[in-house]
Amino acid sequence: MKLAKQVATNITWHEGHVERADRFKLLKQKGATIWLTGLSGSGKSTVAFTAEHALIEQGHFAYVLDGDNVRHGLNKNLGFSPEDRNENIRRIGEVAKLFADAGVLTFTSFISPYRADRDQVRDIHEQAGLTFIEIFVNAPLEVCEQRDPKGLYKKARAGEIPEFTGISAPYEEPLKAEIVLDVANHSPQECAAQIIDYLTQHNLLTA
Repeated sequence: MKLAKQVATNITWHEGHVERADRFKLLKQKGATIWLTGLSGSGKSTVAFTAEHALIEQGHFAYVLDGDNVRHGLNKNLGFSPEDRNENIRRIGEVAKLFADAGVLTFTSFISPYRADRDQVRDIHEQAGLTFIEIFVNAPLEVCEQRDPKGLYKKARAGEIPEFTGISAPYEEPLKAEIVLDVANHSPQECAAQIIDYLTQHNLLTA
């Protein structure tokens, strides 16, 4: 797997005076990245924000890194070519890793269509000793097109949006996702509850 090349020189990693376990103990939870992937319109953001809200109400520290939101700032200089998609996911993977290290239950809502990109993010978490949970928000293309909340599929079908995932660009489904959400038959609240149950069962809601 190709990792980003280190370009900067004369730099040194500085270790802090606070152990990760101490941050987790302070927050009474373990940091983790909960990576939601799926087609546009599948409901990734809705489920992520619903789960975040539920966790906050339960007294846990959670935050959503949403694909569109991140492209308004950190990744505003990236388009949707395969190369830009790769860099988009690489950057957010590194940000999510930092959030998880800080003790945050970090939800990411990105189409992230390529397995290799998602696997690379998993690798950087595993190398750092952090939990990475891949969630496939499984909604058939026809369901996403029927929903089309942003009108993107209509534009893509008309040829107005090049390289649109599911229409003119590929989407590679996860092969070994920790969680598969059947969003066509379950509400966002039910899907969020499924995620929180997983976090509970894997002792991530306790330090």
